[in-house]
Amino acid sequence: MVADKSDKPEFKRSPSRFVDRITADGAEGWPVEPGRYRLVVSRACPWANRSMIARRLLGLEPALSLAVADPVQDERSWRFTLDPDDRDPVLGIRYLAEAYHARDPEYTGGVSVPAIVDVPSGKLVTNDYLRLPAELATEWRDLHREGAPDLYPEPLREEIEEISDAIFRDVNNGVYMCGFARTQQTYERAFTALFDRLDALSDHLATRRYLVGDSITVADIALFVTLVRFDAVYHGHFKCNRNKLTEMPVLWAYARDLFQTPGIGDTVDFDHIKRHYYVVHREINPSGIVPLGPDLSGWRTPHGREVLGGRPFGDGTPPGPPPEEERVPARF
Repeated sequence: MVADKSDKPEFKRSPSRFVDRITADGAEGWPVEPGRYRLVVSRACPWANRSMIARRLLGLEPALSLAVADPVQDERSWRFTLDPDDRDPVLGIRYLAEAYHARDPEYTGGVSVPAIVDVPSGKLVTNDYLRLPAELATEWRDLHREGAPDLYPEPLREEIEEISDAIFRDVNNGVYMCGFARTQQTYERAFTALFDRLDALSDHLATRRYLVGDSITVADIALFVTLVRFDAVYHGHFKCNRNKLTEMPVLWAYARDLFQTPGIGDTVDFDHIKRHYYVVHREINPSGIVPLGPDLSGWRTPHGREVLGGRPFGDGTPPGPPPEEERVPARF
């Protein structure tokens, strides 16, 4: 994720700079090949979390390896200090910025995750965070596991895109617009749009288990990554405090349903999430103190959404457990 956190009164999200596509036919110069690319993420980042979930649900772990950056950045942004010798063991680099500069030595912009890096050349291929989950669901289809769900079904794509655009504008980006607002007016405008949208989504989900169709799609993934961070970070840190998620019954049950779905909740690391936001955003939290709350045990309580029907994986099956090296430590 790349954000313009300047003194401008309204938060603006910087567009992805590198938007090359990795395609099944290789028409754009980057063919899908097992083992050729490495997905670089931070478990703290909601945009990276989207790609992590899609990769897990589709069973792409053997084909697309994963690099996890330290949730706390320094002046050079994302770093591999969680790995031995502070280097990514596959790419051999200390900072994701090195892959950006391998691609463009003159690049001076932000360094964001998720990013896909070409392992043989060490060059960044894409940081197109919005499009990556759908690309993994379509262009990488030949490498999906047996029983992989269709996260971007063609007959539903127009509806998926419409609701995903609204979620991005008012919810995914809306929490940041609240958190980094520089005037009362811009904050209140973003705050109102955020909760108006959450109320509309709650009404939409009151009688249906998933956002579009009767199984999980990339639209659900897009909404989940903000909801799962809401009480831990956005409610207090970003002043999105009309309600906690736990005080919005439909959305709270919906989020728990997804969290308890194999391949979704097992990508979430609340420790990384909280440390990133509260330590890195010193302009919002100058002390860098990370709060001990909230109580996270409610994420594993029954949600009751099964009565609405729906099949989480459509005609597919649940993914197996994550690879041992990718397991998130149990926090609660």
